[in-house]
Amino acid sequence: MFWRFVGSTFFFCPTCRIVVHNGERWKRHKSTCFQQSPLTRLQCHTKSFSTIIKKQLADVDNSTVLSITENFKRGEWKAVDIVVEYLNRIHEMDKLLGAFLTVDAERALQKARWLDEKWRKGEPLGPLAAVPVAVKDNLCTKGIPTTAGSRILENFIPGYDATTVSRLEAADAIVVGKTNMDEFGMGSSTELSGFHPSKNPWDPSRVCGGSSGGSAAAVASGMVPFALGSDTGGSIRQPASFCGICGLKPTYGRVSRFGLVAFSSSLDTVGPMASSVMELASVFQVLAGHDSMDSTSLLDKVPCYKDILQERGALDLKDIKLGVVYDERMLSSKGFGQVEDVMRCFQESVRVFTHLNAKVVAISLPFLEEALAAYYVIAPSEASSNLARYDGVRFGIRQEAAHISELYQKSRGMGMGSEVKRRILTGTFALSSGYYDAYYRKALQVRQLVSQQLKNLFQQQLDIIICPTTPCAAFELGEKIKDPVKMYMEDLLTIPASLAGLPALSVPMGFDSDHLPLGLQLIGNQQREDILFRAGHAFQLATNWHRHRPLMYRNYVSTTTDAIH
Repeated sequence: MFWRFVGSTFFFCPTCRIVVHNGERWKRHKSTCFQQSPLTRLQCHTKSFSTIIKKQLADVDNSTVLSITENFKRGEWKAVDIVVEYLNRIHEMDKLLGAFLTVDAERALQKARWLDEKWRKGEPLGPLAAVPVAVKDNLCTKGIPTTAGSRILENFIPGYDATTVSRLEAADAIVVGKTNMDEFGMGSSTELSGFHPSKNPWDPSRVCGGSSGGSAAAVASGMVPFALGSDTGGSIRQPASFCGICGLKPTYGRVSRFGLVAFSSSLDTVGPMASSVMELASVFQVLAGHDSMDSTSLLDKVPCYKDILQERGALDLKDIKLGVVYDERMLSSKGFGQVEDVMRCFQESVRVFTHLNAKVVAISLPFLEEALAAYYVIAPSEASSNLARYDGVRFGIRQEAAHISELYQKSRGMGMGSEVKRRILTGTFALSSGYYDAYYRKALQVRQLVSQQLKNLFQQQLDIIICPTTPCAAFELGEKIKDPVKMYMEDLLTIPASLAGLPALSVPMGFDSDHLPLGLQLIGNQQREDILFRAGHAFQLATNWHRHRPLMYRNYVSTTTDAIH
């Protein structure tokens, strides 16, 4: 049974380790299953029971991916107890945020019971054992609805898992649900979901970014320790920046795209989102690697990122050269607010790297506007091809129609949102006879130039390029939805790495004057995620921005902690 839109109350029986839904069935189960001692009565109701483990998970250091796994493997926490606590967080907080589209509580608890039994028998456990994870809803999950945020796929239930999901399952992570997103990944705010907008945990009147906004909001609010997102032009990094968490767009081909609902096949990547760089490295270790099901998957061996971060001297950045992008005038000319706050935090971040002994040189990225224009030709062109399959015959909800052309028109017209239609039309126009050379071919040439210019920068002995992740903090809901060009400009600083297929990492770098998070972007050379992790981890050990939590999370924790006392 799917706990859709987090609308139901459920009860957990600690004796037989099952979930019983509200009503007469629970009363019968409660009266026959166990003796009614005060402790058992406390354990019966998930909201009360979760307060016990919540006291431990309330500590930022205890709620990390690594801490949860270590406590479970030592036998201090049970997987079922961990899952119940996180399900309760979802139940309490997602009513306001709308980060999830589907929550499968019963499946998550079934996996948790299996892991508890596996631990009891002394069997080997995976590197992410007992860690709850949320998966963006454009990654296929066997037996769980996968909509890509679109009404046209509302009832689609895949018969297989995406490779990334399979690898998480094999690592003993526990999938608790699917997160909201802009329809088919086309958007920068998650307002363009076919179901409902998601809200920012730091200020619910503002967007959480997109298109992986649901995943970002779920991690930032503490509803899950980590989540999967996808990034085509900034869809992991931008929401990570808006929500004050970390997000990684890997090198193109480093992580399998098999099972990802395609938007732009030459740009799409899958990556992790979490509170810290160390957690990203641990999850990325599981995700990365060759997959024969993806023809673009790289064959190169994946290093052990966790070991690299723990090596002696890894946090001394004296061997790393940073190229720093200062372009305040360009951002100001585009009408972005809070540019002064962004540049203030950015300059403070540069000083941190200087104190960490990194070599810092000023550089410029003169091709930002051209890269943005090229992206918004290439991505819609590929989308117009990829989304042709959603016609009501092969995929998608079928509408009643008298003939085939009417079926196509009704199914696509009623099932797809306005932004998706806009991009399909744009892409179809760019690929049409007489315009292919004028638009699509030129965009490909610009892409090649951008890639070459970035390659030249790295050949000048640069290891990392750093700049703000976004030109502003999270904007208000509805502020930019009626102006597509304004929304597209949000991707100004993230698109170059996407066009070049380079890895890029976003980490929190401070707050603006409205106490909204801002992100720092680190761009590396091909397959050099290890250097990004080193620099990002060293930065986080020297700062504490990643340890800040939204007020709604702090209120949730303090309310339950007070109830214990």
